[in-house]
Amino acid sequence: MRRALITGITGQDGSYLAELLLAKGYEVHGIVRRASTFTTERIDHIYQDPHESHLRLKLHYGDLSDGTGLRRVLEMARPEEVYNLGAQSHVRVSFDQPEYTADIVGTGTLRLLEALRDYTQNTGRQVKLYQAGSSEMFGAAPPPQGETTAFYPRSPYAVGKVAGYWFSVNYREAYGLFVCNGILFNHESPRRGETFVTRKITRAVGRIKMGLQDRLFLGNLDAKRDWGFAGDFVEGMWRMLQQDEPDDYVLATGEAHSVREFLDLAFAHAGLAPEAHVEFDPRYLRPTEVDHLLGDPSKAREKLGWTPKVGFEELVRMMVDNDMELARRERTLKDAGHLVSTQAER
Repeated sequence: MRRALITGITGQDGSYLAELLLAKGYEVHGIVRRASTFTTERIDHIYQDPHESHLRLKLHYGDLSDGTGLRRVLEMARPEEVYNLGAQSHVRVSFDQPEYTADIVGTGTLRLLEALRDYTQNTGRQVKLYQAGSSEMFGAAPPPQGETTAFYPRSPYAVGKVAGYWFSVNYREAYGLFVCNGILFNHESPRRGETFVTRKITRAVGRIKMGLQDRLFLGNLDAKRDWGFAGDFVEGMWRMLQQDEPDDYVLATGEAHSVREFLDLAFAHAGLAPEAHVEFDPRYLRPTEVDHLLGDPSKAREKLGWTPKVGFEELVRMMVDNDMELARRERTLKDAGHLVSTQAER
């Protein structure tokens, strides 16, 4: 049975990747940060799997800020594959926490690489590493962006990702580590964090439809992004590590749509008019904007046989439908609470 280790397993990508690997028969190990509240809701359903997938999922406390801890987890997990998905991944927040973002996203990757180098040298085992890059690394570079496009990062997050990319290339060339950089363009899902613009929109659509809120505040609606489905993209991550030689790949849909297009589709799917509910708020603008990201996935298509299956409109509908159901439950709970409160007052 092959073993895989995932940093960031409790995130959107980590949860989809864990499902994929478990379905392929892997024993999956995940690194989670210690917190005073539970953070595993995206993978809780795995523990309830009737096919006992939970027996092949093991979690370890660790953090990309702790190189010694990462080395210890490698000893416990003994993986053949490592997927580094952990990060402070919110671009706007990276301007507010630049030092922390750089430490986790950039230097955190270096800590993992060094732990992996030491582990492989001391055990003689070969371990393949997937390093999560980001289309944000291209920043202001003109579209379309591919593997040979020069990076032009426009945020502390993007700079950290560029550092992680080059650390990975250096360790591949200096020590012969099998390291693949996946440069992924925007990928969304119903599991996307609610502070990211796509999920913020679909969550608001559901709550507005159910009468739970009236206004949605957004920043730049003209920014264009290449949006795909996270469940498709983790398949590409896995395929990179099944190759005979390590390489770097762009994963994207090859289509770009504006935030405004996403907004209009989401509201229309719920039978709502965005102009009645959406307002501009300059607080959500970045100090340096990224206007247009459009990926060229031809290398991944030709060498990995990877193509995304879920289109833009289907993705928007999927997310809206999910958040409409969440809002219905929220409405039901609120009404039930109001009923109990009213009865108690009598």
